[in-house]
Amino acid sequence: MDGFHLADDALVRLGRRDRKGAIDTFDGDGYLALLRRIRSETDRTVYAPAFERTIEQPIAGSIAIEPAVRLVVTEGNYLLAAAEPWPAVRAAIDEVWYCEAADDVRRQRLVARHVQFGKPEAAARRWVEDVDEVNTRLIAATRASADLVIDMSLVEPD
Repeated sequence: MDGFHLADDALVRLGRRDRKGAIDTFDGDGYLALLRRIRSETDRTVYAPAFERTIEQPIAGSIAIEPAVRLVVTEGNYLLAAAEPWPAVRAAIDEVWYCEAADDVRRQRLVARHVQFGKPEAAARRWVEDVDEVNTRLIAATRASADLVIDMSLVEPD
């Protein structure tokens, strides 16, 4: 789903760059269209965008889903959200697993990821508190709708 982040230029134009990652900073309808294409276009390759962390931008046509593929694993924070178009996204997916980690572990991992990709530590901590934690509360409210809940606290990130 990260390939459906709106590009920074669009986020600046919309006044949303300072909260990139929030639900309204994604092209949810584009993501839904991709999911539907994967199901219906089984006779040709479907290309999906990726997200390149080193430049913090989506890259169109990066992931080839060949006709022989029978299982597609996707991820995203808002798959269970109630706002449109996310209920239709949920309907287009067979199962949604909710992956969670203890609050301190989640925050530590988020700060480390932001630092790894160029934010100074203080800025990373501010981003986690001001942006990521707001998103976390929205996402946590959807936990009960998941088909399976997995505790990722002991799993080491890549």
